[in-house]
Amino acid sequence: MAAHLITILLLTTIHHSAGDERSSLLSFLAGLAPHSVLSLTDWNTSPNLCNWTGVSCHHLPPWQRVAKLDLSGRNIHGKLSPFLSNLSSLEVLDLSNNFLTGPIPAELGSLSGLKQLSLSSNLFSGTIPFQLGFLNLLVYLDLGGNQLTGQIPSTLFCNYSRSTINQLSLQYIDLSNNSLTGEIPLPSNDLCLLDDLRYLLLWSNQLSGSIPPALSNSSQLEWIDFESNNLSGGLPLYIFNNMPYLQFLSLSFNNLSTDDLNPFFTSLSNCSGLQELELAGNGLRGELPPSIGDLSVNLLQLHLEQNQITGPIHPNISNLVNLTYLNLSNNVFNGSIPPEISRLCRLERFYLSNNRLTGKIPPSFGKILQLGLLDVSDNELSGSIPDSFAHLPQFRRLLLNGNRLSGQIPPSLGNCINLEILDLSYNQLTGEIPPEIAGLQSLKLYLNLSNNNLHGHLPLEMSKMDMILALDLSCNNLSGMIPSQIGSCVALEYLNLSKNSFVGHLPSSIGALPYLKVLDLSSNKLAGAMPESLEASSTLRYLNVSFNNFSGVIPGDGVFKSLGGSSFFGNPWLCGYNIDGITECRTEPDHRLGRLIRISLSVSGAVIVLVIMFFIACQMMMRRRSSSPKVRLPSFSRSVFEDMDSMEDFVSNYHDYPRLSYQQLVEATNGFADTNLIGSGRFGRVYKGNLRTSTKIAVKVLDQMLDCSATQLTDSFKRECEVLKRTKHRNLIKIVTACSRPDFKALVLPLMPNGSLERWLYQTKPVDLSLELVVRLLSDVAEGMAYLHHYSPVRVVHCDLKPSNVLLDGDMTALVADFGIARLVKGVGDGGASGELQSLASCISTSGLLHGSVGYIAPEYGLGGHPSTQGDVYSFGVLLLEMITGTRPTDIVVHEGHNLHEWVKNHYPNNIESIIPTDLTLNLPSLAQHDPFYHNKLKRTVISELVELGLVCTQYSPSMRPTMIDVAHEMAILKQDISRLVVVDSSPTLPDSSSDC
Repeated sequence: MAAHLITILLLTTIHHSAGDERSSLLSFLAGLAPHSVLSLTDWNTSPNLCNWTGVSCHHLPPWQRVAKLDLSGRNIHGKLSPFLSNLSSLEVLDLSNNFLTGPIPAELGSLSGLKQLSLSSNLFSGTIPFQLGFLNLLVYLDLGGNQLTGQIPSTLFCNYSRSTINQLSLQYIDLSNNSLTGEIPLPSNDLCLLDDLRYLLLWSNQLSGSIPPALSNSSQLEWIDFESNNLSGGLPLYIFNNMPYLQFLSLSFNNLSTDDLNPFFTSLSNCSGLQELELAGNGLRGELPPSIGDLSVNLLQLHLEQNQITGPIHPNISNLVNLTYLNLSNNVFNGSIPPEISRLCRLERFYLSNNRLTGKIPPSFGKILQLGLLDVSDNELSGSIPDSFAHLPQFRRLLLNGNRLSGQIPPSLGNCINLEILDLSYNQLTGEIPPEIAGLQSLKLYLNLSNNNLHGHLPLEMSKMDMILALDLSCNNLSGMIPSQIGSCVALEYLNLSKNSFVGHLPSSIGALPYLKVLDLSSNKLAGAMPESLEASSTLRYLNVSFNNFSGVIPGDGVFKSLGGSSFFGNPWLCGYNIDGITECRTEPDHRLGRLIRISLSVSGAVIVLVIMFFIACQMMMRRRSSSPKVRLPSFSRSVFEDMDSMEDFVSNYHDYPRLSYQQLVEATNGFADTNLIGSGRFGRVYKGNLRTSTKIAVKVLDQMLDCSATQLTDSFKRECEVLKRTKHRNLIKIVTACSRPDFKALVLPLMPNGSLERWLYQTKPVDLSLELVVRLLSDVAEGMAYLHHYSPVRVVHCDLKPSNVLLDGDMTALVADFGIARLVKGVGDGGASGELQSLASCISTSGLLHGSVGYIAPEYGLGGHPSTQGDVYSFGVLLLEMITGTRPTDIVVHEGHNLHEWVKNHYPNNIESIIPTDLTLNLPSLAQHDPFYHNKLKRTVISELVELGLVCTQYSPSMRPTMIDVAHEMAILKQDISRLVVVDSSPTLPDSSSDC
């Protein structure tokens, strides 16, 4: 207590001796990085500080004293000055969503009138000052999304030095997404009361110990989020008895345990406002008790996955009639699925995978009309697939794989016109593939019927699946010829027909599929030569034709150059050149030329012989010349990027690329003048330049003045060069050359005439904002990211996808740029989807912890998780939602506890138009004039498609997000659909307004 009193006296002394408020604000300004000052220029020019950017003053006594300092989302860098503590009348201090570093000044504890302190989403480090507990009037405290360490000071919840009994006014505490350790320091007595506390958010830290019983004293709590910590002990039994206003309770991914769930669920029965209950990823055991049905009828989401809950699914769960999300996967449930589950009439997503469920699939599922996803995979279910699935108009994903289902595939599934994924693999299904299933045009992602007992021919209706991405029919008894009509599945990337009984020639139309990457035809009875279209394919990466009856010479170009003998084994009439295990082709002598010579000799005599011999000699000389090895110049990328540490001036050695010295860059940018500055980023600034050849360039200079080590700068430079040298794609920025000296490092890039997407969204708009352009730009970004994740020679995780890192060329084509914190990875298959990645370069920021930029960072990174392709998908989803709503992710009101995903989700679908900019139009002028109803319907459809994709990409769980291949495919289809609409609009005939969209 004495130490606290000394601190108070010290803080008071500083307050009275530091000078006036103007000098305090200017001292704060002086601590910021130089480029941050550019956004606060009026602080040095306007005489009235009450007119300064972000500053608001009292309009009542004390006159002209600063009441509010709000600089959130201003892109300011630097350290937080302790002299802000001199703003004695300050009530609101909001510096969130910036790049402030260093410790939080303890002097802020002297701001006795402060009601709101928001320092979230910065780069603050060190411990939380215990002096913040002296802020008697504080209502709102948000320190989330930083790099704070150490224990939570007990003074935040109880300051014993103030009075004998303290009733704290705090209503909102957010310390989430840091690296805090120790126990949650809620007092265990009644000396300190948190009666007004409504939000307590501590997720994504390293907190340990049990959930404190004193939490029960805060009866006004609405949101408790302790997810992703190291909390242990049993589930609390009586803490939540007296919380009638509790809406969100998240305890997932801790080390909590129990053998009896009944007391806990009973304690929650009084929480009548509960909407979400998350208990996933703990050590919960025992059976699901009848009290599960006593939870709030307002419950919308229930997460019990990844535990060890046993026994049957209690039918009382059907009392939760407003559930939209129910996840019971990855447990040890047994018994049958209760038919009462059909009472959950609002259920949209239902996960039961990886359990031990038996019995039949209840036909009553057909009564849940809102059901969009059903996953009962990897159980022991038997019987037939019910016809009642056909009654589900919203059905998008049906996963029944890994069971013991038998009988035929019901043709009625063809009535599920919105079905995107159908997986019936690893069952005991029989019969033929119904034409109604083969003709489902809605299948966008994949159809998997593998490992069953299906027979018969492939239906010709399969040609209607022109949007399907993957098709797996392997390990069945299918027969007949492969129809050439399968070439109409133009979006197909993965095709597996192996281990069947297909005969005949392989249609050339399969090799001509424009996006095909994987083709497995092994273990069939196919014959004939390899179609030339396979060799000509520019996308095919994997081919297996082993154990067939193919004949002829194995081609030597295209995908065949990278294939080994295992791709061709078991074809006795195939031969090749230099392929291990494959018969070498023999060159038969050509007797026709000899016969020709003999006939010519007998007819034309010696003169003709001489002519022929001369002709043969010429031909032989030409053959020798053409067969001699060609001289190949070494590639630019290898020579340029070989040894970066040993270079002084890093330039190209080939005429295709300019040799640029440091002095030439200085000349081109007018000495790196501020007038040529076009942007700044995490590691430096970008200048526009003009070479003597009139070539316009952009020079990215790494800032040597940043608060980071030379090693970090060098690593960033190397990392970006490593990415740029290995990647080549129309939607990725290309490098011109680079320059590296001990005191200077720069990348030289083509100058993008339309700047960055950031500038286009929020500053100047060179073209009208339209849905067509938004879709086209997003499609470009998705294509570039899909290449980085899945097709680049070395897979790349970007780590920092955001609008300022997307550049626009003269044709408004989007190019992904800025790989300063990218991570190069080696992986199996699609480079990272499996999670088995080997790091070649760490994905870190200047701080060494934060994988990206505030607002775009995937939530799992806050757990110390490794950067992944799923994290990039999350960033893309944020970018998509930002473009469609015109709202920065950092601008969402944090008082409501929302991020951009939650904010959009709360408005979708019924109120989505209220958050969409009015100038976001579908550019179909004639259609809008003649049939505005149909035009608006089309617009709503496009917006809905985009919003749904954005919400899927930004789901909290990485495993539930799609891959960038899926995303790029969806965007390509949407772009194609819009292009068709524009063509229709330009034609004289308008579409029938009565038809469905």
